[in-house]
Amino acid sequence: MEQFRNIGLIGRLESPRVVETLDQLKSFLLARGCRVILEESTAAELPGHGLQVASMRLLGEMCDLAVVVGGDGSLLGAARALVRQKVPILGVNRGRLGFLTDISPDEVCDGVAGVLDGEYIMESRFLLDTHIQRAGEPHGSGRALNDVVLHPGKATRMIEFELFIEGQFVYSQRSDGLIVATPTGSTAYALSAGGPIMHPALDAIVLVPMFAHTLSSRPIVVSGSSEIKIVVSTENHSSLQISCDGQDHLTVMPGDAIYIHKCPHKLRLVHPLAHNFYEICRTKLDWGNRLELT
Repeated sequence: MEQFRNIGLIGRLESPRVVETLDQLKSFLLARGCRVILEESTAAELPGHGLQVASMRLLGEMCDLAVVVGGDGSLLGAARALVRQKVPILGVNRGRLGFLTDISPDEVCDGVAGVLDGEYIMESRFLLDTHIQRAGEPHGSGRALNDVVLHPGKATRMIEFELFIEGQFVYSQRSDGLIVATPTGSTAYALSAGGPIMHPALDAIVLVPMFAHTLSSRPIVVSGSSEIKIVVSTENHSSLQISCDGQDHLTVMPGDAIYIHKCPHKLRLVHPLAHNFYEICRTKLDWGNRLELT
């Protein structure tokens, strides 16, 4: 097991509950003899902290472990920023669902203490890279842990595009868009659009149409090593958008080609020993518990 001594703290901004948990964590980690480094925008929420401050990139280079306090969205942002540095990430839930940030704020000290004592599970999760080509030239890129989504932007209208997987034509579609999700993202936006739940250990990508103009359009699960190409039809009369994790947005124009494939770097996600994917699904998605037989 890895020993975590240099701990980076990252928090969702403008949340009193997050600041409260960050203060608690800071005191606990210092009492444990850890070196604590604050991400620079997080540090602004903790005046008088007296700790070392670093940019997100430098934090990834200096730390053995990054602790993210917030919701899943906070962890998604940290994952995209830190995946290249390969620093493990541990999530403390101060959001709503908490599929990724699985230490509760009521158990933050005990949960983090267990991880520091070597009582943890380390998971590897892959991300998706997306690149836009316009007239054969590169024109923007993005990265996502959950999903890459083609959609019309602020307007409400159907769009038209062609889908290719590994260079093979799949279909031409008119719909509200297309969600391309990792197993991590299968419990997020893709699930609300009717996609399947995939175990995080799977090496697979799911493509989920959004309100397709045909009754036969269904989600497709493909190999995680697949290259996905989406060609935006010239029949579209205005710009569209690509959203990465619902946080980073790229403009695409009629005729653009969008390439999506697995990121070469993998996220190292830390969980307490009690972490159980199916228990999280039962709790977060309100699945039924086991029947008590008498």
